[in-house]
Amino acid sequence: GQPLGPRRLSLKPVPELPNMEAFLGEALAKLKRQARGCLAPELCFQAVRACTEQPFAAGVRRERELFGVLLGSGQAQALQYLFFAERAVHRWATATGASWRRAAPQPIRRAAVIGLGTMGRGIVTSLVKAEIPVVALEQDRECLSTGRKAVMALLEREAAKAEQGAPALEFHDPGRLQFTVDFAVLADVDLVIEAVFEDMQLKKEIFCKLSEVCKPGALLCTNTSALSIDEIASATSRPQQVLGTHFFSPAHVMRLVEIIYGQHTAPSAIATAMQLAKALRKVGVVVGNCFGFVGNRMMFPYLQQAVFLLEEGSSTEAVDQALEDFGFKIGPFRMSDLAGLDVGWRSRKGQGLTGASLPAGTPARQRQGHRYSPLPDLLCEHGRFGQKAGRGWYRYERAGGRTASPDPWLQSLLRQYRDTHGIQPRAVGQEEILERCLFALINEGFAILAEGIVAGPEHLD
Repeated sequence: GQPLGPRRLSLKPVPELPNMEAFLGEALAKLKRQARGCLAPELCFQAVRACTEQPFAAGVRRERELFGVLLGSGQAQALQYLFFAERAVHRWATATGASWRRAAPQPIRRAAVIGLGTMGRGIVTSLVKAEIPVVALEQDRECLSTGRKAVMALLEREAAKAEQGAPALEFHDPGRLQFTVDFAVLADVDLVIEAVFEDMQLKKEIFCKLSEVCKPGALLCTNTSALSIDEIASATSRPQQVLGTHFFSPAHVMRLVEIIYGQHTAPSAIATAMQLAKALRKVGVVVGNCFGFVGNRMMFPYLQQAVFLLEEGSSTEAVDQALEDFGFKIGPFRMSDLAGLDVGWRSRKGQGLTGASLPAGTPARQRQGHRYSPLPDLLCEHGRFGQKAGRGWYRYERAGGRTASPDPWLQSLLRQYRDTHGIQPRAVGQEEILERCLFALINEGFAILAEGIVAGPEHLD
């Protein structure tokens, strides 16, 4: 019996909400933590705030103004470029003339992972999540037991994170996930990913064994982050089936996989690895074989500049903050601690830059005619391998901890180091940090492009 007056919601006043300012302040602080340097989330927040302060029509006008700001912004152009670049990398080509047009992938019904360290665990988890049956292999029972516990813990965490209604993760069934120390079990797998630590001799021994055990059509992949694919392939009777599948740490989270071809790698092997990346919901990028490939090769000069800045008077926190404020998810020192400082140390030893093979009388801060900083080596000599050890460039609450805090030990080491080498510390500004780290990264990218290691700038980006 009531009259039907106009009921347009936009004309009704917005009800007053208690503690609105405190609520909005909290939301903004959370947003700035989660999306540092990102323009769009902050402007979305401003649009929501406008609806609490203005009538509907004025709020809509404000939203359109904010949209206009974003539309012409550099970040919008960069995100649009990235969107198309991610799709362009599926159209791969190699310097040897192979391409996505003429290469057919092989089916992968069963895969294997060798080595259950940090990388191997993440790769096993990714394969299980993609519903590809996996054999996980370790060198002995003790390592297998440790690896199994770690993989199961990772999978339990992933299962807990799954959305409601999503199919349950099947990982308790031995048909889906099998742990073993017996190479003979790999006889019927379609693809093997080796994920042991960076030691060329060890990798060659494993690949020699794989070419004896695996069926002729099986793909033999290495998760090496820098070593030559051709040298690893030389240990097998089937170099055409060997390629690099370089996952990034943590492997079950990071979306990028570098697919590295050697001079003998068959186009169908590349196509199969690209198909695998897609099945794992990752972005596969085909790159050529050179030391460090693309991701790590670009990282070397970037991390090197970060350490040089530390030598000259900056701090780990200042360098990380400058790059995180710029838009990187994680600064170079926190990233090194996450990945493990021992990985780079082992690589530098292999190159003869540090360790026993370094000729006596080599200057402390010069290598092969270039400036060099032994600071990362010194940290490793003290057992400071990063998060896994509970201490690296930062201190952590425990081994495997995630919360980084500045370490007085490092300050003391830096003071001694600067005194020893006669370095007078100076103030280093944010702009210098950005320019030195980013230009080193960009210039290396141009060198990689010029050498034809990637087919185009989109692949590099």
